Amino acid sequence: MRVRVATTAFGITAALLAVPACSTDTPGSKHRTASSRTGKPTEVAQEPAALSSAALESRLLDPRDLGSGYLPKPERPAQHDDVTVIGCPALSELGGDAATGGTLAFPHKAKADFTYGYSSSEISEELYSDSVKKLSDGTSRIFDAMTGCPAYQVVAGGTPVDVTSQKLPAPSVGGDEQWSLLLTFIAGGRSTVVKQTAIRDGSLLLVLSGSPALVDRHLDKALAKATATS
Repeated sequence: MRVRVATTAFGITAALLAVPACSTDTPGSKHRTASSRTGKPTEVAQEPAALSSAALESRLLDPRDLGSGYLPKPERPAQHDDVTVIGCPALSELGGDAATGGTLAFPHKAKADFTYGYSSSEISEELYSDSVKKLSDGTSRIFDAMTGCPAYQVVAGGTPVDVTSQKLPAPSVGGDEQWSLLLTFIAGGRSTVVKQTAIRDGSLLLVLSGSPALVDRHLDKALAKATATS
């Protein structure tokens, strides 16, 4: 969740620094304001064990999974421009990583970014692992912040970017909880659309962001690989 448009809502303002780096983000078919969530954590007799970062790394999609035309995208260096959120108190209050593009504060994480063909389309996958409650509460808090802000502005490094957020139905592909949203960034007269879908399955959280078509195309595959037990 560094500086690129193909980021998740968790690093939303950092994404704005690179508009229009790509289209994605993070977070269906119905366009409404904000994000969508289904399911809720259920109490079970035994808490699923958290996965290590190394284990998560092995569950990320790779170019072979995606097919021809996809290339890994090197991670850009973190940037530390001053970021101001205007018109979205809930997002502004999150501060820190959520507002400046750092990774989520879960102890175990892995990430992969890809470009597609010669276009500006990109797709980003992030995997996190922690307790069920922490994953559920942390993800819900960020998506709920986006839910309350159909339109706002971010000033990142002196550059103003207008943002709109639209709710999408959570995908029915599995998992215990699902969230999905569509974001539009407008800067310098150009707009970029980012789709973001997050799915929690036990102690694992999958966040897929990118061009809406690419997210839809690879969501099932990403979830199947991320949750595979063999």
